[in-house]
Amino acid sequence: MITLAKWSIQDYHQMIYSGILSDRHVELLEGEIIEMSPEKPLHRKITDSIAEYLREKFRGLAKVYEAHPVTLLLNSEPEPDIAVIKMPVSLYDFRHPYSEEIYLLIEVSDTTLEKDLEEKRFLYASSGILEYWVVNLETEQIIVFKQPSIDNYQFQKIYSQGTIFTLVFPDIEILVEELLK
Repeated sequence: MITLAKWSIQDYHQMIYSGILSDRHVELLEGEIIEMSPEKPLHRKITDSIAEYLREKFRGLAKVYEAHPVTLLLNSEPEPDIAVIKMPVSLYDFRHPYSEEIYLLIEVSDTTLEKDLEEKRFLYASSGILEYWVVNLETEQIIVFKQPSIDNYQFQKIYSQGTIFTLVFPDIEILVEELLK
């Protein structure tokens, strides 16, 4: 039987600060350092477009980060494609956002769909992330997860058109067609 050594967030940060991981594109998921998939042009384009759109929608209400770490439970520090977080941004001068400061996480999926729908969904639910969206580039759909429980979300809905309303900002209309441009 093989036993893997698990890393804490502190261990992971020490590796980053010492330069051990400087030439690697990785994230920490449940104590394991995971190599991230290379980003394809369409992924980059859609992520950038979504971030710009959400910045307009949430201006003055929340900060929208692209591909930056968030610190979660279970010794995890993933880098979601988009994180909509609590303001002011000065909260994050010396640390990454914690679960309770995250309004919404979004993963844009082309080659990582299975990981995003399984491993990351369970991690985000376990960490109490209120809302998690997966943008499926292949089917041009957005899978919305809400109401986290111990290890999953209680609500799931798939959108290919129409309007999405977030839990934290229910008066703001998010047009699905704008997210898939």
